[in-house]
Amino acid sequence: MQSKWFLTLPLTVLAAGACLTTTAAASQASAPVPTAAHQSALPPGYQLVTLPNANVPNFQRRTLFCPGSKRVLGGGAEARGNRAILVGSFPTDDGRGWIGIGRQDGYNDVGISVFAICAD
Repeated sequence: MQSKWFLTLPLTVLAAGACLTTTAAASQASAPVPTAAHQSALPPGYQLVTLPNANVPNFQRRTLFCPGSKRVLGGGAEARGNRAILVGSFPTDDGRGWIGIGRQDGYNDVGISVFAICAD
């Protein structure tokens, strides 16, 4: 069973904070936008960034940071595996990334993917 949860927060809530120097390996993909009208509605530098699924010990955080000087607008995480449970999905204290935490009943590890919506 897989659980998936996304949360979008206002940028003003996440704008303050100190920068962290730690970075996470991530794949980057721009979200497809069907029309020019939709494109103009997106914030400058909009980018969807993902940290692909990896098994980690139960309750270990997986953290994804936005590239460069971008800030996180929202994000989410997914717990994968038999009886996997997403325990937490929330922004970093500095507003530069997203954290995912999970556990899997009866196992020592769980698959966790993390997603962040970033913008300038």
